[in-house]
Amino acid sequence: MITTVCLNPSIDHMIAVDGLVCGGLNRVRASRFDAGGKGLNVAAAVSALGGEAECVGFLDRESARLFETRLRKSGAGYDFIWRKAPTRTNLKVFDRSCGVVTEFNAPGEAVSEEEIGRMSELIAHRARRADVLVLSGSMPPACPANYYAGVIRAVAGEKCLCVLDADGAPLREGIEARPWLIKPNRAELEALVGRPLPGATDVRDAAREIVARGVGVVAVSLGADGALIADAREAFFAPPLRIAVRSTVGAGDCMVAGLVCGFSAGKDLREAFSMGVAAASAMCMTDGSEPPARGDFEALLQTVHTERI
Repeated sequence: MITTVCLNPSIDHMIAVDGLVCGGLNRVRASRFDAGGKGLNVAAAVSALGGEAECVGFLDRESARLFETRLRKSGAGYDFIWRKAPTRTNLKVFDRSCGVVTEFNAPGEAVSEEEIGRMSELIAHRARRADVLVLSGSMPPACPANYYAGVIRAVAGEKCLCVLDADGAPLREGIEARPWLIKPNRAELEALVGRPLPGATDVRDAAREIVARGVGVVAVSLGADGALIADAREAFFAPPLRIAVRSTVGAGDCMVAGLVCGFSAGKDLREAFSMGVAAASAMCMTDGSEPPARGDFEALLQTVHTERI
């Protein structure tokens, strides 16, 4: 079982335009609303790839139908702690002329100490039967920056492996708890090591520095430049696949899903990395927050090229 944690879910409003004009009139060519949040995206993608997944998190009952429908459709289980505070709405603007998404993410409503305590109990309960625990995404206001680190330490005695996909202080604090795997993007890794990382070898060396601090695996998404993965023994780089991009929302979450599905199936570093790259690319071929199509994933997996670096 792969259990994902979604502390700050969102309703993602995706609109498409042809040539985004800042400060001018933009005509919307398509619009849709999706249940979102990194933890939810990972759970839905794991299920789409054939894995067993569940998502736990905060949610308000007024938004429940949208989220429950998405998770049921994907086949993922779920367990929410209900709140009265409304779920935040994020705006994603997809410029079809260049294939770029501009995001406007809301912070969400603050959580109480009582709610945080209940969430910690729920995660601890679920971790007892999970093989992998994925901690991903932003945290709502008033949630301490070291919350993910505390969870990683709290479940250290369980059999589950912890994956951390966050940024800023939660990532910096989290790696001190030595998670099994982290998945920063280039900018997040640069912030961790305090220097620019222009080339693949620079990224590899920085990833190895994080591994030396006790993290088992560092997978780095490089956007249009591809992706890289490293552990204490090996490192691999994968150039981007040639695909028709329809949206990049959730691509990083799908990389996490592909990685954990691969490792859970006993794949080695290179094979699991290929699954992560294929899953992320398949996600870019879908609209909005729709999970990757299994057929697209399997076809792309055959085209992934990885090279030792």
